[in-house]
Amino acid sequence: MTRSVLGIIGGSGVYDIEMDHARWETVSSPWGEPSDQLRRGEINGLPVVFLPRHGRGHVQSPTSINYRANIDVMKRAGVTDLISLSAVGSLKEELPPGTFVLVDQFIDRTFAREKSFFGAGCVGHVPFAHPISPGLQAIAAKALAAENIAHAMGGTYVVMEGPQFSTLAESRLYRSWGASVIGMTNMPEAKLAREAELCYCTLAMVTDYDSWHEGHGEVDVAKVIAVMKANAGNAKRLVQRIAADFPREHQPCPAGSDRALEFAIMTAPEKRDPALIAKLDAVAGRVLNR
Repeated sequence: MTRSVLGIIGGSGVYDIEMDHARWETVSSPWGEPSDQLRRGEINGLPVVFLPRHGRGHVQSPTSINYRANIDVMKRAGVTDLISLSAVGSLKEELPPGTFVLVDQFIDRTFAREKSFFGAGCVGHVPFAHPISPGLQAIAAKALAAENIAHAMGGTYVVMEGPQFSTLAESRLYRSWGASVIGMTNMPEAKLAREAELCYCTLAMVTDYDSWHEGHGEVDVAKVIAVMKANAGNAKRLVQRIAADFPREHQPCPAGSDRALEFAIMTAPEKRDPALIAKLDAVAGRVLNR
């Protein structure tokens, strides 16, 4: 079996994870510059790779993040399982600030981002009905319970373009859809992780009630930052617990995340663009090189 390598993409407020033998490494990508260097190390003997989604110092907006390069360098670093730590707003009364939500569905409302590694010259269609790896989610849920961190299992994450927060009308609309949380960063991240055959799980950390809640009003950035700091402390503690209990050999994904490209490539071999194929060496080399 393949050795497990746990990847962590940390969002707002989560820029460093404690590791043994930690070092920053530059990994180049044919898809451009990732958000930052990768911080590699070990936690309880488990290889861990951390990437600050917005870059150290929060220099990338949700729209300017190079999601393709971020996922590509994680794949090149040998990551098998990827956990996304993301700040979100709550769309439900029962999900107050401080709650961690293990979402299992997404609604993609972004419009200004590159969303696929594939395109003209090599067309690929991956299944995405179930975007979260249930095995990885179960490990995260067990760790949340063990650390006594308030959490909810399941829910839908609306991903908006940003960088502005929602209008009141938008917030009410998303609530009418039955969505649980809203954020700006997990798309196309989750889609690209599936194309790269990475098991993926989102830990959505609630910081506010978006703008729909009459008792809270519009999003207060100062209050969001205060909750974010508390969430970051819990997130770092949670990662330590996940790593301690993580299988040292990669477990096959029940949803097929790690085999998503098996029948996805549609373009005939003789019609494939050599330049694009070269860029896909890490993401799709398993199926393109056989």
